[in-house]
Amino acid sequence: MPRRLPDWFKVRLPADDGELKRVAGLLRRHRLATVCTSARCPNLAECWGCGTATIMILGRECTRHCRFCAVSTSASPPAPDPGEPEQVAQAICSLGLRYAVLTSVTRDDLPDHGAGHYAATVQAIRRLCPDTTVELLIPDLAGCQDLLQVILDAQPHLVGHNLETVRRLTPLVRDPRTSYDRSLQLLSLIAGSGVPTKTSLLLGLGETEAEVHQALAEAFAAGVRAVVLGQYLAPSKSHAPVERYLTPAEFDAHAAFARKLGYTSVASGPRVRSSYRAEEFAGMQGGCK
Repeated sequence: MPRRLPDWFKVRLPADDGELKRVAGLLRRHRLATVCTSARCPNLAECWGCGTATIMILGRECTRHCRFCAVSTSASPPAPDPGEPEQVAQAICSLGLRYAVLTSVTRDDLPDHGAGHYAATVQAIRRLCPDTTVELLIPDLAGCQDLLQVILDAQPHLVGHNLETVRRLTPLVRDPRTSYDRSLQLLSLIAGSGVPTKTSLLLGLGETEAEVHQALAEAFAAGVRAVVLGQYLAPSKSHAPVERYLTPAEFDAHAAFARKLGYTSVASGPRVRSSYRAEEFAGMQGGCK
């Protein structure tokens, strides 16, 4: 197994960290968590320096334990903050975001798995920031179509759910309360509703090229048209190990295969993550210059 990061993982920090500090300050002021810090994203400095962040709702503790994820886990997390939807919307307005990405921990402890909280947050953003495009990255909601509909009724502009890995490795690295087929089914339901649909794969866990191609083909058949491919990085020694680091050329080859299948939005690279430069890959103008 590889012992150190390849050279292409070196990140150039922004020369002026004023915007990074502004984003961090606003997030603290509104008592908001981000997946950027909770999941130890390698792009934090770049994205925050551009005035963007992926906000994580429903608390900081997940009820599931996936072997690839750095987010803290708990069987009984604190109850969601009822004021959070309004705080999120106010923070997005303060940041001046034209494109907002929301994700969450998984909340199996809640009767609605957090669907109502998602809907309330989208509605608050639409009310306070009507010109902001809202992208969601949601958990599997225990496979419940009715709960998914609660979220879709709030009218987000794009909804993502991550396969995370290929079929064979799913039982080895994802929590046993989910499954590859449940994720595919959820993606199919989202796409079937007419909402643009997105998924993501972390590579380097031991998958083969053929398995990656199969996952891309199955997600496309489910209706997904936006896909993200990135390198898995082990958060700690207790997490699933990195089997190998894919080269930038390999990521380019996977991207070419996805485009050949018909994907209209493909982000593929070692440091790419689910919401990395989401505004650009959704075809929006803007982003960091």
